[in-house]
Amino acid sequence: MRPSPHKALTATALAVAALAAASLPAVPASATARSAAACTPAQVVANGAFESGTSPWSQSSTSVITNRAGQSAHGGTHFAWLNGVGTTHTDTLSQSVTIPSGCSTATLTFWLHIDTAETTSSTKYDKLTAKIGTTTLATYSNLDKNTGYAQKSFDVSAFAGQTVNVAFTGTEDSSLQTSFVLDDVALDTSGGTTPPADSTRTPASPSYTASLSSNTSGTVWTGHESATFTNASATPLSEVYLRLWDNYHGTCSAMPITVSNVTGGTAGALSVACTALRIDLPSPLPQGQTATIGYDLAITVPSGADRFGHDGAFNMIGNALPVLAVKDGAGWHLDPYTNNGESFYSLASDFKVTLDHPSTLLAPATGASVDTPGSSGRTITTATATKVRDFAWAAGPFTKISGTSPAGTPINIYSVSGITSADSQSMLSTAKSAVDAHAARFGAYPYGELDAVIDNNFWFGGMEYPGFVLDLVSTTALTHEIGHQWFYGIVGDDEYNAPWLDEAFTDYATDLAQNKTGTNCWNSVSWASTAERITNSMAYWDAHSSRYSTVIYGYGKCALHDLRRVLGDSVMAKLLKDYATSHWYGVSTTAEFKAAAQAATATDLTSFWTQHRIDG
Repeated sequence: MRPSPHKALTATALAVAALAAASLPAVPASATARSAAACTPAQVVANGAFESGTSPWSQSSTSVITNRAGQSAHGGTHFAWLNGVGTTHTDTLSQSVTIPSGCSTATLTFWLHIDTAETTSSTKYDKLTAKIGTTTLATYSNLDKNTGYAQKSFDVSAFAGQTVNVAFTGTEDSSLQTSFVLDDVALDTSGGTTPPADSTRTPASPSYTASLSSNTSGTVWTGHESATFTNASATPLSEVYLRLWDNYHGTCSAMPITVSNVTGGTAGALSVACTALRIDLPSPLPQGQTATIGYDLAITVPSGADRFGHDGAFNMIGNALPVLAVKDGAGWHLDPYTNNGESFYSLASDFKVTLDHPSTLLAPATGASVDTPGSSGRTITTATATKVRDFAWAAGPFTKISGTSPAGTPINIYSVSGITSADSQSMLSTAKSAVDAHAARFGAYPYGELDAVIDNNFWFGGMEYPGFVLDLVSTTALTHEIGHQWFYGIVGDDEYNAPWLDEAFTDYATDLAQNKTGTNCWNSVSWASTAERITNSMAYWDAHSSRYSTVIYGYGKCALHDLRRVLGDSVMAKLLKDYATSHWYGVSTTAEFKAAAQAATATDLTSFWTQHRIDG
C-alpha cells in the first residue's frame, strides 16, 4: 500500500523452500472441530452485464443480447432484449452456473424493464419466465410494465453444490408487442458467517454517482457528485463529513479539491487542513432512514508522480473523489492525511462514475468500464463498481496490454512512456499469477477486471485502490498491491489506527504467493523502544517514520509467519480464509483477529501476542 521504495523492492531476505508437511506441528482435533466450514464468496454468473459479447450465454437468436436502439441498458451499453416483436414469438436466454457447496447463502438478482403496447389491465398476453434448473422463480407479463428498471431478487441457496441453468423464456401472442429487457444478472454466494451488522458504523451502504468532464490534458476535472447513505446507528445523524483527502497536496487558499453548491444539506466549516467538510443535514436522520447529498466538484491534479499527481502527460487521480467519513463507537474519524502510509477508513460502497475525456487519453478506473463515443474527439468512460471502499482513476496516453488470468480475471496493464514492452508483459504475467494466488487463499476476486498503471517514477513504490493499482516495474511490489485487494479492499480496516491489519497481512500474503516461508525472520527483531508495537497507529509512525516499514511490514508479517508455525500450515490457511469470508466487505479489528486465531487452536496464545507486541 504505500511502502517506501526500499521496502517494496528489497524486503528482508527470506528462505524460499516450502515447509515439508511431515515437519508441521500436529493439528489439534479441537481446533479442527471449532473451525467453521468455509465458503468462498463468489459471483458465479459470467458476463451478467452482457458487455463482453455473448459467451457463455445461450440465446435463441443473435439479436437477444444487443445494444440496438429502442431500449437502453441498466448499466453500460448492452442488455438482453427478449420479444418486442408483436407477433407469436418465443425468445430464450440461459447460462449454466455452478453454485459452490458449503455456501449457506446464494442470491440470484437481475434488473428487469418491461414495456408493452398491450392495453389490457387484466389479461396476461405476453410472459417472461425466470427459472433455475427446473424450478420456476417468477413469471412476469405485460401487466407488470414499468417505466424504468426494477431489481428482482431470489434466494437460490437450495441449489448449493449443484450445476444448474439460469434461464429466461419470453413468449408473445399474435399481436401487440411486449419487450422484456434484462441487465446486470448476478448470482452471489457467501457463507453463513457474514459480518454482523455493526450499528455503530455509519453512514452505512453509501452509493456514489459522479459525472466529470476533463480538460484536454486530463489535469482538471469538473462536474457533479451525489452520495446516498443510510443511518445505521440508533443515534439520529445530524451531520456527515466528506473527506477531501487530496487537499493535503495544496493549501486551504488553493485547494486541489473543491466542493460547492451543496444540496440535501448545508455546507459547514472545512477542518483537518481542509480535508474534512462538514455537511449539516436538514433534520436528524433516524436509524434505518436514507438521505442523499449532492455537490458540484472540481479537481485539479498537481504536478508530480504521486498517487494524486501527474507525471508529465500521465495523471494519477487517487483519493480525489470525496467519500463519506465513518462514525463509529469512537465518534467521527477525522484523522489527518499521512504521506507515510494511509489514513483511509471507509465502508463498502457502490460507485457509478462517468468520465468525459479526450479520446487521446485512456482512463483506467476502479470497477468495470465501458467506453462510448462522446462529443467530437471525446470519449465517455462509464465505470461501475460494487462493494468497494474508494474510487480512483488515471488519464493519459498510456500503452495498454490486456490478458486474462488462468482463473478468469481480466487484467489490463497501462504503461507510461519509457516502460518497455518486455516490462509491461512481465507485469501482466505477475498480475495474472498474483490475483489467482491470492484468490485461491482468501476467496474469489470480486471486482471484475483489474487495472494496473506502471510508472517507474513513483517514489512510493506502489499504491492500491479497489480494482486499480499504481506500481513500479517490480514483481514483489505488484504482488503486494494486488494482495491489498483482499486486505483493506475486501476485508476492511481503519488504516490510520490499525495499519498492520492491511499492511502486515498483505506482506504475509505476498510471501506466500512467492513461496517464501519467513524462516527465522522473527529472530532478527530488535525493538527501538518499549512504546514500539506492531499495533501502533499512524500517529505513532508519523512521529517515528524511519521505523514504520521495518515494524509494520517486516515485523508484522514475521509475526504472522510465527503464528503459522504455532498453528500449523493447514490451520493457518483455514483461519485466514475463514476470517476473510466472515469479514467479506466488512471491517476487521485486531481484537477480532486475535479471537479468531485463539478459536483455531487449543494452545493459549496470550504469551504469543505479548511477545509479538500485538495489542488490542
